[in-house]
Amino acid sequence: MFDLSNIGPRKGAKKNRRRIGRGAASGWGKTAGKGTKGQKSRSGASIPASFEGGQMPLYRRLPKRGFKNPFRKEYCVVNLHSLQTIKAGTVVDQAFLAEQGLLRKKIGEGVKILGDGDFSVAATFKVAKVSASAKAKIEAAGGTVEIV
Repeated sequence: MFDLSNIGPRKGAKKNRRRIGRGAASGWGKTAGKGTKGQKSRSGASIPASFEGGQMPLYRRLPKRGFKNPFRKEYCVVNLHSLQTIKAGTVVDQAFLAEQGLLRKKIGEGVKILGDGDFSVAATFKVAKVSASAKAKIEAAGGTVEIV
């Protein structure tokens, strides 16, 4: 009977590792398939994929575009629709959101609440930033927003 308990790899699928550099009689002795001399024949040789033999690499030949602001502030964003199930009177802060599993590992400068979705719970928000639409929806529901 043929079932999962007695199947194996197909014939010829598993091969033994070729032991190179084990003498002239093996057929893979002396230089062990690495040729004679040169950078790739040396022990510990590993050449990065971007290396072009000394030619100016592509990533340095191409023009650079844009600007990366070293002072940029990144916030961990949470939308209001993911907070729809909280109880009235809840204090929503960074610790509460982490407990609920709504924050990613890298929080950055703090938490920002965005106004995507409906919100109808009177809750107190103590966060780093709030969008204008989120603030309007929270206050319309009877909640308050505190910037910390």
